[in-house]
Amino acid sequence: MARPPLEVSDIVRLHRDDFVAFRGGRLSGAEGKVLGDIVSCRTAAQGGHLERCDGCGHERVAYNSCRNRHCPKCQSNAREAWLADREKDLLPVEYFHVVFTIPHQLSSLAHQNKVVVYDILCRTAAQTLLRVAADHRHLGARIGVLTALHTWGQTLELHPHVHCVVPGGGISSDRKEWVSCRPGFLLPVRVLARLFRGLFLDALSRAFDQERLSFFGELADLRDPSCFRTLLKPLYREDWIVYAKPPFGGPEHVLRYLSRYTHRVAISNRRLVALTEGQVSFRWKDYAHGCQQRVMTLSAVEFLRRFLLHILPRGFVRIRQYGFLANRCRKQDLALARELLGTPPDDEKHMHADEGTPVSAPMGPKCPLCGEGVMVVVLLFQPGAFPNSFHPEKALIDTS
Repeated sequence: MARPPLEVSDIVRLHRDDFVAFRGGRLSGAEGKVLGDIVSCRTAAQGGHLERCDGCGHERVAYNSCRNRHCPKCQSNAREAWLADREKDLLPVEYFHVVFTIPHQLSSLAHQNKVVVYDILCRTAAQTLLRVAADHRHLGARIGVLTALHTWGQTLELHPHVHCVVPGGGISSDRKEWVSCRPGFLLPVRVLARLFRGLFLDALSRAFDQERLSFFGELADLRDPSCFRTLLKPLYREDWIVYAKPPFGGPEHVLRYLSRYTHRVAISNRRLVALTEGQVSFRWKDYAHGCQQRVMTLSAVEFLRRFLLHILPRGFVRIRQYGFLANRCRKQDLALARELLGTPPDDEKHMHADEGTPVSAPMGPKCPLCGEGVMVVVLLFQPGAFPNSFHPEKALIDTS
C-alpha cells in the first residue's frame, strides 16, 4: 500500500520540539512514548526483515510496526486478526448499533480521571442495554453486547462515547428459547437514555465518595463535596444522548461496521490534507449540517495537543463484551443461541482450529516484480541494524 502524502508521524517529527516547548519542556511518560513510537513506526529504529523472492531473487526491506494502539499505521493488522476471531461469534440475526454519550460538562472530569470515568462509561452503557432487554415489558431476554470506547469527535476535541453492537434478540431466562426483537426495533431509546443517566451519575457519585476521583487545575474546586454535587445536580434533569442507528442487517454488514469502529485512533492519515508553515489542515464531517465534508486548519501544536487528549491509560480495555458475549460464558452461550435459532455450529474450519488441528500456514506475499514468486524472509534485523550494513550481533539470519 502506497504511503499517504502526509502522515501524523510527519507532523510529530517536524513539530514535536514546538509542542514540548508549549508544554513547558515536559511530557508525560505516556505522551512521550506515543510520539516516539509514531515517529519510529516502520523505520529501521523498530527493526525488521529482508525478504527475497523465491523465483526471481528480488529483495525488499520491511520494517516493523511499533504496535502502539494510538498509532494510525498499526491498526489494520490488529483489526484483521480481531475480526477473524469475532467472525465465529456472529449469529444469523439482525444487528443493532447504539451509541451512548456523556454530557460535555463531564468531559474535563473524564480526561483527568480516565481509568475511572471511562470504565464507568463502558460498564453503565452495557448494563443499561442488559437491564432494559431483560425487562419483560421490552424483550425479556439476556442479550449480548459488544462495546468500543471512542473519546474523540471529528475535530479531535474530547467527546467520550461508546459504540455498542447488539444482536437483535437474546436467550430467554429459562434458556429454552431465543427471543427475537421486533424487526427494525431493538429497545426504546428514551428508556435507555434515562436509565443510562441514572446508572452513570450514581456510579460517578460512588467513585467520588470512595475518593477514587482526582481534581486539579481548573477542576480543583470539585474536591469540595458541595461543588461536586452542584456539578451533577442539573445533569439529572438533562436529556442524555443515546442514539440508536438503523439496523445494519446480517453478519456481513456487522463485520464491515466493526472494521470501521473497533481499532480506530483519533484521526487517520487519510484525513490529513496539508502541513504548511506550521499549520495542519484535515478533513472532518460536520454532523450538525448534514454530514458535510469540511476542512479545519489548526496550528501543529494545537493539533498535537488535541491528538494526545485521546491517549488511553496503559492496560485499559477499550473493546469489551457483555451478556452472552462475555468471555466467561461466550462459547457455551453462543452454542446454545445457535441451537435455539436452529443453525448449525461453527463450520468445519473453525472446529478444527478450536480442536488444534494443524492448519497449513498461509503463503507469503507475491513478488511485486515478477508476480509469480513468493517473498520469503531471509534475514531478521534488530532495532538500529540495517540489512546492507548490519552488525552480526544485532541480526539473525534465517537459513531454513
